[in-house]
Amino acid sequence: MIRVFVTGGSAIALIFFVAFVASRLMRARSQGTSIRMQFFLALASTVGAFALGLGLLVLDRLEARTTLITEGAAAEEAQAIAAFVGSEIDARGTGLEDVGRKYAAAHTGRPDPKERGLALLDPEGRALFSGGLSPSAPSTVFGSAPIMVRGQPVGSVRVVKQTIVIRRALEDMAPFILVVSIVLGVTAALSADFIGRSIARPIEALTDFAVKVSEGERRAVPPPAHGREVQSLSKAIDSMRRQLEGRPFVETFAADLSHELKNPVAAIRASAEVLADGALEEPEEAARFVGRIREATTRIEALLGDLLSLARIEARGVEDAAEIDLGELAQQAATRAIDRGGNVVVVRSAGTAVRGDAVWLSRAIDNLVDNARTHGVDSASVRVEVQSGDGQVTVTVKNNGQVGRHVEKRLFRRFVTTRADRGGTGLGLAIVRAIAEAHSGSAECTSKGPPEVEFRLTLPAA
Repeated sequence: MIRVFVTGGSAIALIFFVAFVASRLMRARSQGTSIRMQFFLALASTVGAFALGLGLLVLDRLEARTTLITEGAAAEEAQAIAAFVGSEIDARGTGLEDVGRKYAAAHTGRPDPKERGLALLDPEGRALFSGGLSPSAPSTVFGSAPIMVRGQPVGSVRVVKQTIVIRRALEDMAPFILVVSIVLGVTAALSADFIGRSIARPIEALTDFAVKVSEGERRAVPPPAHGREVQSLSKAIDSMRRQLEGRPFVETFAADLSHELKNPVAAIRASAEVLADGALEEPEEAARFVGRIREATTRIEALLGDLLSLARIEARGVEDAAEIDLGELAQQAATRAIDRGGNVVVVRSAGTAVRGDAVWLSRAIDNLVDNARTHGVDSASVRVEVQSGDGQVTVTVKNNGQVGRHVEKRLFRRFVTTRADRGGTGLGLAIVRAIAEAHSGSAECTSKGPPEVEFRLTLPAA
Protein backbone atom coordinates (compact mmCIF):
# COMPACT_ATOMS: atom_id res chain seq x y z
CA MET A 1 0.00 0.00 0.00
CA ILE A 2 2.80 2.41 0.89
CA ARG A 3 4.62 1.51 -2.31
CA VAL A 4 1.51 2.25 -4.41
CA PHE A 5 0.98 5.55 -2.60
CA VAL A 6 4.61 6.63 -3.05
CA THR A 7 4.67 5.58 -6.71
CA GLY A 8 1.39 7.35 -7.49
CA GLY A 9 2.38 10.51 -5.64
CA SER A 10 5.74 10.58 -7.37
CA ALA A 11 4.13 10.14 -10.78
CA ILE A 12 1.62 12.96 -10.14
CA ALA A 13 4.37 15.27 -8.85
CA LEU A 14 6.50 14.48 -11.89
CA ILE A 15 3.59 15.21 -14.25
CA PHE A 16 2.93 18.59 -12.62
CA PHE A 17 6.62 19.42 -12.65
CA VAL A 18 6.96 18.58 -16.35
CA ALA A 19 3.76 20.53 -17.14
CA PHE A 20 5.12 23.57 -15.28
CA VAL A 21 8.40 23.46 -17.17
CA ALA A 22 6.56 22.97 -20.49
CA SER A 23 4.30 25.98 -19.85
CA ARG A 24 7.30 28.18 -19.05
CA LEU A 25 9.06 27.00 -22.22
CA MET A 26 5.97 27.74 -24.34
CA ARG A 27 5.79 31.26 -22.89
CA ALA A 28 9.50 31.71 -23.52
CA ARG A 29 8.94 31.06 -27.24
CA SER A 30 6.89 34.25 -27.57
CA GLN A 31 8.42 36.44 -24.86
CA GLY A 32 12.02 35.25 -24.79
CA THR A 33 13.80 33.25 -22.13
CA SER A 34 14.20 35.15 -18.88
CA ILE A 35 17.21 34.95 -16.59
CA ARG A 36 15.10 33.06 -14.05
CA MET A 37 14.18 30.47 -16.68
CA GLN A 38 17.77 30.07 -17.79
CA PHE A 39 18.94 29.44 -14.22
CA PHE A 40 15.97 27.14 -13.65
CA LEU A 41 16.68 24.99 -16.70
CA ALA A 42 20.43 24.84 -16.09
CA LEU A 43 20.36 24.05 -12.37
CA ALA A 44 17.22 21.89 -12.36
CA SER A 45 18.41 19.74 -15.29
CA THR A 46 21.90 19.38 -13.82
CA VAL A 47 20.75 18.42 -10.35
CA GLY A 48 17.91 16.27 -11.68
CA ALA A 49 20.24 14.37 -14.00
CA PHE A 50 22.77 13.97 -11.19
CA ALA A 51 20.10 12.66 -8.81
CA LEU A 52 18.75 10.24 -11.41
CA GLY A 53 22.24 9.03 -12.34
CA LEU A 54 23.12 8.63 -8.67
CA GLY A 55 19.94 6.64 -8.09
CA LEU A 56 20.64 4.34 -11.02
CA LEU A 57 24.23 3.90 -9.85
CA VAL A 58 23.05 2.99 -6.36
CA LEU A 59 20.60 0.45 -7.76
CA ASP A 60 23.25 -1.06 -10.02
CA ARG A 61 25.85 -1.32 -7.25
CA LEU A 62 23.28 -2.68 -4.84
CA GLU A 63 22.21 -5.30 -7.34
CA ALA A 64 25.82 -6.30 -8.03
CA ARG A 65 26.59 -6.48 -4.31
CA THR A 66 23.56 -8.57 -3.44
CA THR A 67 24.22 -10.87 -6.40
CA LEU A 68 27.76 -11.41 -5.18
CA ILE A 69 26.46 -12.19 -1.67
CA THR A 70 23.98 -14.70 -3.10
CA GLU A 71 26.73 -16.38 -5.11
CA GLY A 72 28.84 -16.61 -1.96
CA ALA A 73 25.93 -18.15 -0.06
CA ALA A 74 25.43 -20.72 -2.85
CA ALA A 75 29.16 -21.57 -2.81
CA GLU A 76 29.17 -21.98 0.99
CA GLU A 77 26.12 -24.22 0.83
CA ALA A 78 27.75 -26.26 -1.96
CA GLN A 79 30.90 -26.67 0.19
CA ALA A 80 28.86 -27.88 3.15
CA ILE A 81 26.99 -30.43 1.04
CA ALA A 82 30.24 -31.54 -0.66
CA ALA A 83 31.89 -32.10 2.74
CA PHE A 84 28.85 -34.10 3.93
CA VAL A 85 28.79 -36.27 0.77
CA GLY A 86 32.56 -36.83 0.93
CA SER A 87 32.41 -37.97 4.57
CA GLU A 88 29.47 -40.30 3.79
CA ILE A 89 31.37 -41.92 0.90
CA ASP A 90 34.46 -42.37 3.06
CA ALA A 91 32.54 -43.80 6.00
CA ARG A 92 30.39 -46.30 4.06
CA GLY A 93 32.85 -47.12 1.31
CA THR A 94 30.33 -46.38 -1.41
CA GLY A 95 30.73 -44.45 -4.67
CA LEU A 96 29.32 -41.14 -5.83
CA GLU A 97 26.87 -43.01 -8.09
CA ASP A 98 25.31 -44.70 -5.04
CA VAL A 99 24.91 -41.35 -3.31
CA GLY A 100 23.30 -39.95 -6.47
CA ARG A 101 20.81 -42.85 -6.65
CA LYS A 102 20.05 -42.38 -2.97
CA TYR A 103 19.33 -38.65 -3.48
CA ALA A 104 17.21 -39.44 -6.56
CA ALA A 105 15.18 -42.03 -4.63
CA ALA A 106 14.67 -39.62 -1.75
CA HIS A 107 13.33 -36.92 -4.10
CA THR A 108 11.09 -39.23 -6.12
CA GLY A 109 7.49 -38.05 -5.94
CA ARG A 110 8.40 -34.76 -4.27
CA PRO A 111 8.02 -31.44 -6.15
CA ASP A 112 11.20 -29.68 -7.10
CA PRO A 113 11.92 -26.61 -4.97
CA LYS A 114 11.40 -23.39 -6.92
CA GLU A 115 13.87 -21.29 -5.00
CA ARG A 116 16.91 -23.59 -5.11
CA GLY A 117 18.59 -26.21 -7.26
CA LEU A 118 21.03 -29.07 -6.32
CA ALA A 119 23.13 -31.25 -8.55
CA LEU A 120 25.80 -33.96 -7.98
CA LEU A 121 28.33 -34.09 -10.82
CA ASP A 122 30.95 -36.75 -11.62
CA PRO A 123 34.53 -35.74 -12.45
CA GLU A 124 33.56 -35.38 -16.14
CA GLY A 125 30.75 -32.95 -15.27
CA ARG A 126 27.85 -35.37 -15.91
CA ALA A 127 24.90 -34.96 -13.57
CA LEU A 128 24.35 -38.01 -11.35
CA PHE A 129 21.53 -36.20 -9.60
CA SER A 130 19.80 -32.93 -10.42
CA GLY A 131 16.76 -31.35 -8.80
CA GLY A 132 15.18 -27.92 -8.53
CA LEU A 133 16.40 -24.89 -10.44
CA SER A 134 18.70 -25.13 -13.44
CA PRO A 135 21.71 -22.77 -13.86
CA SER A 136 20.21 -21.66 -17.19
CA ALA A 137 17.01 -20.45 -15.54
CA PRO A 138 16.53 -16.66 -15.51
CA SER A 139 17.40 -14.63 -12.41
CA THR A 140 19.63 -17.34 -10.91
CA VAL A 141 23.22 -17.69 -9.65
CA PHE A 142 25.11 -20.83 -8.65
CA GLY A 143 28.09 -21.97 -6.62
CA SER A 144 30.17 -25.17 -6.92
CA ALA A 145 32.44 -27.12 -4.58
CA PRO A 146 34.52 -30.32 -5.16
CA ILE A 147 33.74 -33.56 -3.29
CA MET A 148 36.97 -34.74 -1.70
CA VAL A 149 37.55 -38.32 -0.40
CA ARG A 150 40.93 -38.88 1.28
CA GLY A 151 42.37 -35.90 -0.60
CA GLN A 152 41.13 -37.02 -4.02
CA PRO A 153 38.30 -35.30 -5.94
CA VAL A 154 35.52 -37.71 -6.85
CA GLY A 155 33.00 -35.18 -8.19
CA SER A 156 31.40 -31.87 -7.34
CA VAL A 157 28.26 -30.29 -5.91
CA ARG A 158 26.44 -27.40 -7.61
CA VAL A 159 23.89 -25.24 -5.76
CA VAL A 160 21.64 -22.87 -7.75
CA LYS A 161 19.88 -19.95 -6.01
CA GLN A 162 17.26 -17.53 -7.26
CA THR A 163 17.78 -13.71 -7.28
CA ILE A 164 14.15 -12.72 -7.85
CA VAL A 165 13.81 -11.74 -4.18
CA ILE A 166 16.69 -9.32 -4.60
CA ARG A 167 15.11 -7.81 -7.70
CA ARG A 168 11.82 -7.37 -5.91
CA ALA A 169 13.62 -5.57 -3.10
CA LEU A 170 15.29 -3.30 -5.65
CA GLU A 171 11.93 -2.63 -7.31
CA ASP A 172 10.56 -1.65 -3.91
CA MET A 173 13.42 0.82 -3.51
CA ALA A 174 12.99 2.38 -6.96
CA PRO A 175 9.98 4.61 -6.02
CA PHE A 176 11.87 6.03 -3.05
CA ILE A 177 14.86 6.79 -5.25
CA LEU A 178 12.47 8.47 -7.71
CA VAL A 179 11.05 10.56 -4.86
CA VAL A 180 14.55 11.59 -3.83
CA SER A 181 15.34 12.57 -7.42
CA ILE A 182 12.15 14.65 -7.68
CA VAL A 183 12.80 16.34 -4.33
CA LEU A 184 16.33 17.21 -5.40
CA GLY A 185 15.04 18.49 -8.75
CA VAL A 186 12.37 20.66 -7.10
CA THR A 187 14.90 21.95 -4.57
CA ALA A 188 17.23 22.84 -7.42
CA ALA A 189 14.34 24.57 -9.22
CA LEU A 190 13.50 26.65 -6.16
CA SER A 191 17.16 27.53 -5.69
CA ALA A 192 17.42 28.51 -9.35
CA ASP A 193 14.29 30.65 -9.06
CA PHE A 194 15.69 32.38 -5.97
CA ILE A 195 19.03 33.03 -7.66
CA GLY A 196 17.30 34.21 -10.84
CA ARG A 197 15.06 36.60 -8.91
CA SER A 198 18.05 37.97 -7.01
CA ILE A 199 19.75 38.75 -10.29
CA ALA A 200 16.67 39.81 -12.30
CA ARG A 201 15.05 42.06 -9.66
CA PRO A 202 17.68 44.86 -9.80
CA ILE A 203 17.73 44.62 -13.60
CA GLU A 204 13.94 45.02 -13.70
CA ALA A 205 14.17 47.97 -11.31
CA LEU A 206 16.77 49.62 -13.54
CA THR A 207 14.53 48.96 -16.54
CA ASP A 208 11.62 50.71 -14.80
CA PHE A 209 13.95 53.62 -13.99
CA ALA A 210 15.01 53.89 -17.64
CA VAL A 211 11.36 53.81 -18.77
CA LYS A 212 10.47 56.63 -16.36
CA VAL A 213 13.36 58.71 -17.68
CA SER A 214 12.26 58.06 -21.26
CA GLU A 215 8.73 59.18 -20.35
CA GLY A 216 10.01 62.52 -19.12
CA GLU A 217 10.61 62.03 -15.39
CA ARG A 218 13.80 64.06 -15.23
CA ARG A 219 13.90 63.84 -11.43
CA ALA A 220 13.59 60.04 -11.37
CA VAL A 221 15.94 58.49 -8.82
CA PRO A 222 17.89 55.29 -9.62
CA PRO A 223 16.72 52.32 -7.55
CA PRO A 224 18.91 51.16 -4.63
CA ALA A 225 21.48 48.67 -5.88
CA HIS A 226 23.04 45.76 -4.02
CA GLY A 227 26.16 44.11 -5.28
CA ARG A 228 29.19 45.65 -6.91
CA GLU A 229 28.19 44.83 -10.48
CA VAL A 230 24.64 46.16 -10.11
CA GLN A 231 25.90 49.32 -8.42
CA SER A 232 28.28 49.93 -11.32
CA LEU A 233 25.45 49.38 -13.83
CA SER A 234 23.15 51.75 -11.91
CA LYS A 235 25.80 54.47 -11.79
CA ALA A 236 26.50 54.03 -15.51
CA ILE A 237 22.81 54.36 -16.43
CA ASP A 238 22.35 57.41 -14.22
CA SER A 239 25.48 59.00 -15.70
CA MET A 240 24.15 58.32 -19.19
CA ARG A 241 20.83 59.92 -18.24
CA ARG A 242 22.61 63.08 -17.03
CA GLN A 243 24.64 63.30 -20.21
CA LEU A 244 21.55 62.81 -22.40
CA GLU A 245 19.84 65.78 -20.73
CA GLY A 246 22.07 68.06 -22.81
CA ARG A 247 22.13 68.46 -26.58
CA PRO A 248 20.20 65.30 -27.53
CA PHE A 249 17.33 66.44 -25.31
CA VAL A 250 17.34 69.88 -26.99
CA GLU A 251 17.40 68.26 -30.42
CA THR A 252 14.45 66.03 -29.56
CA PHE A 253 12.58 68.94 -28.02
CA ALA A 254 13.16 71.10 -31.12
CA ALA A 255 12.03 68.29 -33.41
CA ASP A 256 8.82 67.79 -31.42
CA LEU A 257 8.14 71.52 -31.34
CA SER A 258 8.65 71.92 -35.08
CA HIS A 259 6.29 69.00 -35.67
CA GLU A 260 3.59 70.58 -33.50
CA LEU A 261 3.98 73.99 -35.17
CA LYS A 262 3.92 72.55 -38.68
CA ASN A 263 0.13 72.21 -38.98
CA PRO A 264 -0.92 75.68 -37.70
CA VAL A 265 1.84 77.40 -39.69
CA ALA A 266 0.79 75.52 -42.82
CA ALA A 267 -2.82 76.57 -42.21
CA ILE A 268 -1.80 80.23 -41.87
CA ARG A 269 0.30 80.05 -45.05
CA ALA A 270 -2.42 78.37 -47.08
CA SER A 271 -5.08 80.81 -45.89
CA ALA A 272 -2.81 83.78 -46.65
CA GLU A 273 -2.13 82.49 -50.17
CA VAL A 274 -5.85 82.04 -50.84
CA LEU A 275 -6.54 85.56 -49.58
CA ALA A 276 -3.73 86.93 -51.74
CA ASP A 277 -5.11 85.17 -54.81
CA GLY A 278 -8.37 87.09 -54.68
CA ALA A 279 -10.42 85.75 -51.78
CA LEU A 280 -10.35 89.26 -50.23
CA GLU A 281 -12.84 90.38 -52.85
CA GLU A 282 -15.41 87.86 -51.55
CA PRO A 283 -16.40 88.79 -47.97
CA GLU A 284 -17.68 85.33 -46.96
CA GLU A 285 -14.61 83.50 -48.22
CA ALA A 286 -12.32 86.10 -46.71
CA ALA A 287 -14.03 85.80 -43.32
CA ARG A 288 -13.72 82.00 -43.41
CA PHE A 289 -9.98 82.06 -44.13
CA VAL A 290 -9.35 84.82 -41.60
CA GLY A 291 -11.08 82.58 -39.04
CA ARG A 292 -8.69 79.77 -39.90
CA ILE A 293 -5.75 82.11 -39.40
CA ARG A 294 -7.09 83.12 -36.01
CA GLU A 295 -7.58 79.47 -34.98
CA ALA A 296 -4.02 78.64 -35.99
CA THR A 297 -2.54 81.63 -34.18
CA THR A 298 -4.59 80.81 -31.08
CA ARG A 299 -3.17 77.28 -31.12
CA ILE A 300 0.38 78.62 -31.54
CA GLU A 301 -0.13 81.02 -28.65
CA ALA A 302 -1.46 78.24 -26.42
CA LEU A 303 1.40 75.96 -27.40
CA LEU A 304 4.05 78.61 -26.72
CA GLY A 305 2.40 79.57 -23.44
CA ASP A 306 2.40 75.99 -22.21
CA LEU A 307 6.00 75.52 -23.31
CA LEU A 308 7.02 78.66 -21.44
CA SER A 309 5.24 77.45 -18.30
CA LEU A 310 6.85 74.02 -18.55
CA ALA A 311 10.32 75.47 -19.07
CA ARG A 312 9.89 77.87 -16.15
CA ILE A 313 8.77 75.23 -13.61
CA GLU A 314 11.49 72.79 -14.74
CA ALA A 315 14.24 75.39 -14.64
CA ARG A 316 13.32 77.41 -11.56
CA GLY A 317 11.21 75.02 -9.49
CA VAL A 318 9.11 76.43 -6.64
CA GLU A 319 10.26 79.94 -5.74
CA ASP A 320 7.57 81.16 -3.30
CA ALA A 321 6.48 78.21 -1.13
CA ALA A 322 3.73 78.71 1.43
CA GLU A 323 1.21 76.53 3.24
CA ILE A 324 -1.63 75.81 0.81
CA ASP A 325 -4.90 73.92 1.29
CA LEU A 326 -5.20 71.56 -1.68
CA GLY A 327 -8.86 70.96 -0.89
CA GLU A 328 -9.59 74.65 -1.35
CA LEU A 329 -7.59 74.76 -4.60
CA ALA A 330 -9.56 71.76 -5.89
CA GLN A 331 -12.84 73.48 -5.03
CA GLN A 332 -11.76 76.62 -6.87
CA ALA A 333 -10.71 74.56 -9.91
CA ALA A 334 -14.13 72.86 -9.91
CA THR A 335 -15.88 76.25 -9.77
CA ARG A 336 -13.89 77.48 -12.78
CA ALA A 337 -14.72 74.32 -14.70
CA ILE A 338 -18.45 74.62 -13.84
CA ASP A 339 -18.42 78.22 -15.08
CA ARG A 340 -17.16 76.87 -18.41
CA GLY A 341 -20.04 74.39 -18.59
CA GLY A 342 -18.48 71.40 -16.88
CA ASN A 343 -19.94 68.99 -14.34
CA VAL A 344 -17.42 68.56 -11.52
CA VAL A 345 -17.94 67.09 -8.04
CA VAL A 346 -15.39 67.65 -5.26
CA VAL A 347 -15.01 65.39 -2.21
CA ARG A 348 -12.47 66.69 0.30
CA SER A 349 -11.32 65.70 3.75
CA ALA A 350 -9.71 67.69 6.54
CA GLY A 351 -5.97 68.21 6.92
CA THR A 352 -5.06 68.61 3.23
CA ALA A 353 -2.46 71.35 3.63
CA VAL A 354 0.84 71.21 1.71
CA ARG A 355 3.76 73.56 1.20
CA GLY A 356 4.02 74.94 -2.31
CA ASP A 357 3.17 77.60 -4.84
CA ALA A 358 -0.57 78.24 -5.07
CA VAL A 359 -0.39 79.37 -8.70
CA TRP A 360 1.46 76.28 -9.89
CA LEU A 361 -0.64 73.85 -7.84
CA SER A 362 -3.84 75.48 -9.14
CA ARG A 363 -2.46 75.04 -12.66
CA ALA A 364 -1.81 71.33 -12.04
CA ILE A 365 -5.35 70.69 -10.72
CA ASP A 366 -6.88 72.75 -13.56
CA ASN A 367 -4.95 70.67 -16.09
CA LEU A 368 -6.14 67.39 -14.55
CA VAL A 369 -9.77 68.55 -14.48
CA ASP A 370 -9.61 69.90 -18.06
CA ASN A 371 -7.98 66.65 -19.19
CA ALA A 372 -10.81 64.65 -17.60
CA ARG A 373 -13.48 66.86 -19.18
CA THR A 374 -11.83 66.74 -22.61
CA HIS A 375 -11.29 62.98 -22.74
CA GLY A 376 -14.20 61.74 -20.62
CA VAL A 377 -17.79 60.96 -21.55
CA ASP A 378 -19.60 64.26 -22.23
CA SER A 379 -22.66 63.47 -20.08
CA ALA A 380 -20.69 62.11 -17.11
CA SER A 381 -19.38 64.18 -14.24
CA VAL A 382 -15.76 64.56 -13.19
CA ARG A 383 -15.04 63.51 -9.61
CA VAL A 384 -12.22 65.16 -7.66
CA GLU A 385 -11.19 63.61 -4.32
CA VAL A 386 -8.72 65.29 -1.96
CA GLN A 387 -7.52 63.08 0.91
CA SER A 388 -4.69 62.98 3.42
CA GLY A 389 -2.89 60.08 5.10
CA ASP A 390 0.55 58.61 5.80
CA GLY A 391 2.15 62.05 5.60
CA GLN A 392 0.83 62.72 2.10
CA VAL A 393 -2.02 64.58 0.43
CA THR A 394 -3.50 63.13 -2.75
CA VAL A 395 -5.71 64.73 -5.38
CA THR A 396 -7.51 62.07 -7.42
CA VAL A 397 -9.40 63.05 -10.59
CA LYS A 398 -11.76 60.44 -12.05
CA ASN A 399 -13.85 60.38 -15.21
CA ASN A 400 -15.69 57.73 -17.19
CA GLY A 401 -13.76 56.60 -20.23
CA GLN A 402 -10.65 54.75 -21.33
CA VAL A 403 -7.08 55.67 -22.21
CA GLY A 404 -6.13 54.61 -25.73
CA ARG A 405 -3.60 51.82 -25.94
CA HIS A 406 -1.40 53.82 -28.34
CA VAL A 407 -0.84 56.57 -25.75
CA GLU A 408 -1.19 54.81 -22.37
CA LYS A 409 2.58 54.51 -21.94
CA ARG A 410 3.28 58.07 -23.13
CA LEU A 411 0.69 60.07 -21.20
CA PHE A 412 3.16 62.38 -19.46
CA ARG A 413 5.41 63.01 -22.45
CA ARG A 414 5.42 66.33 -24.30
CA PHE A 415 3.06 66.83 -27.26
CA VAL A 416 1.10 63.60 -26.67
CA THR A 417 -2.60 64.36 -27.28
CA THR A 418 -5.62 62.77 -28.93
CA ARG A 419 -7.73 65.95 -28.86
CA ALA A 420 -5.79 68.47 -30.94
CA ASP A 421 -9.14 69.37 -32.54
CA ARG A 422 -10.32 70.69 -29.16
CA GLY A 423 -7.27 72.86 -28.56
CA GLY A 424 -5.12 70.28 -26.82
CA THR A 425 -1.39 70.95 -26.97
CA GLY A 426 -0.20 67.67 -25.45
CA LEU A 427 1.59 69.56 -22.68
CA GLY A 428 -1.03 69.54 -19.92
CA LEU A 429 0.00 66.30 -18.23
CA ALA A 430 3.71 67.05 -18.77
CA ILE A 431 3.17 70.30 -16.84
CA VAL A 432 1.31 68.39 -14.09
CA ARG A 433 4.23 66.02 -13.64
CA ALA A 434 6.78 68.85 -13.67
CA ILE A 435 4.79 70.73 -11.00
CA ALA A 436 4.47 67.57 -8.88
CA GLU A 437 8.19 66.85 -9.06
CA ALA A 438 9.03 70.47 -8.28
CA HIS A 439 7.01 70.02 -5.07
CA SER A 440 8.77 66.68 -4.24
CA GLY A 441 5.68 64.76 -5.27
CA SER A 442 4.51 62.59 -8.13
CA ALA A 443 1.81 62.40 -10.78
CA GLU A 444 0.58 59.13 -12.27
CA CYS A 445 -2.30 57.46 -14.03
CA THR A 446 -3.54 54.85 -11.55
CA SER A 447 -6.40 53.49 -13.68
CA LYS A 448 -6.59 53.49 -17.48
CA GLY A 449 -10.20 52.25 -17.65
CA PRO A 450 -12.69 51.16 -18.54
CA PRO A 451 -14.93 52.07 -16.83
CA GLU A 452 -12.99 54.87 -15.13
CA VAL A 453 -9.78 56.74 -15.86
CA GLU A 454 -8.02 57.95 -12.72
CA PHE A 455 -5.13 60.40 -12.36
CA ARG A 456 -3.49 60.98 -9.00
CA LEU A 457 -1.36 63.91 -7.80
CA THR A 458 0.55 63.10 -4.58
CA LEU A 459 2.38 65.70 -2.49
CA PRO A 460 4.03 65.67 0.96
CA ALA A 461 1.74 67.00 3.69
CA ALA A 462 2.71 70.25 5.37
